[in-house]
Amino acid sequence: MPKISKKGILLPDSPIRKLVVHADKAKERGIDILHLNIGQPDVLPPKAALDKVCEAKLELLPYGSSQGPFSYRKKLCDYYKKNHISIEPNDIIVTTGASEALSFTLNVICDAGDEIIIPEPFYANYNGFAASSSVVVVPVVSVFDDKFELPSIEKMEEKISDKTRAILICNPSNPTGYLYSKEEVNALIDLAVTHDIFIIVDEVYREFIYNDSPHYSVLQNEKGREHAVMIDSVSKRYSLCGARIGCMISKNKGFIANAMKFAHLRLSPPALALIASEAALDAPQSYLEDTRKEYAVRKKVITEALANIKGVEVSDPMGAFYCIAKLPVENAEDFSKYLLTDFSDNGQTIMLAPAAGFYSSPELGINQVRIAFVLDSSKLLRAVEILEKALKAYSNS
Repeated sequence: MPKISKKGILLPDSPIRKLVVHADKAKERGIDILHLNIGQPDVLPPKAALDKVCEAKLELLPYGSSQGPFSYRKKLCDYYKKNHISIEPNDIIVTTGASEALSFTLNVICDAGDEIIIPEPFYANYNGFAASSSVVVVPVVSVFDDKFELPSIEKMEEKISDKTRAILICNPSNPTGYLYSKEEVNALIDLAVTHDIFIIVDEVYREFIYNDSPHYSVLQNEKGREHAVMIDSVSKRYSLCGARIGCMISKNKGFIANAMKFAHLRLSPPALALIASEAALDAPQSYLEDTRKEYAVRKKVITEALANIKGVEVSDPMGAFYCIAKLPVENAEDFSKYLLTDFSDNGQTIMLAPAAGFYSSPELGINQVRIAFVLDSSKLLRAVEILEKALKAYSNS
């Protein structure tokens, strides 16, 4: 048999998607599944976004700019200016989703065997992006009982070695919903500057904050201008996940110049998706505010309902649209599989994301799940009802 690469064999499965085969079989049996496992919003995108695609009477879909259309990058600058972030179009490379932006970033700053430091739990695909780039993830544990706050700067600094190339965070965090404060972001920037490494911040959930704290971007600190890389996307903000349009932004000209080489390799981001994304940027501020209010309601509904289940503990997210729940089970992945293979209530069940896959340390998150509150409140309440019944049935099985 031809040889498969070690990289491919060791690439981790997605905890968000690894149970899909069981979900598909459940659907074949006629089971309706409420999906709490994936951050796919059900809020409609701005109407103009899809209208522009439908109205585009194109006779050809040619290659576009590898950096992304100037008109789109200029509109992004206008959007960021409203958020007190001052950048220029040439600071931006448009990518095929935030995923490509992160992959490009790791490949630009890391060689095989280099390290990046990430507070865990973290977005599961960070493990995959690192593995596919032959980069080693060095985790620093943030704790459920401390609301997943940033580990001390001393603990972060202890992990820095001569192989460290960057610190990576998501703000607000997927999967915990933790919001890093201005003081915390600035402390990380100071650390990056002191050790001459990069600070990468995934800011795709910037609009979704549920307390009075403002979002503070890594690009607002001028001291870190040569060390900071911001990752962003329209996927969550405008409910355009399938468009796969993201971007990477840095004021470090050498970083951008080398990232452009990777952009050239994939030629250009998708043309029709760019039409939708550029139109979405024209949506009124009320669209973003109404969306935030809707998720705030859902957050309250899901966290209060989960807290009422005996034996369940739930984090209270400050941002994004996820929460971590501790379940009264020994193995949350086994229970999540059980929900799809052996349980239903009136023809319905739920799909969860086992949280162990959001940790790099194998012993952590075993009894936790990530829950995405991306369904309307009535469906969330029904999902919690199913969860409570399933936990009782599982404990008796």
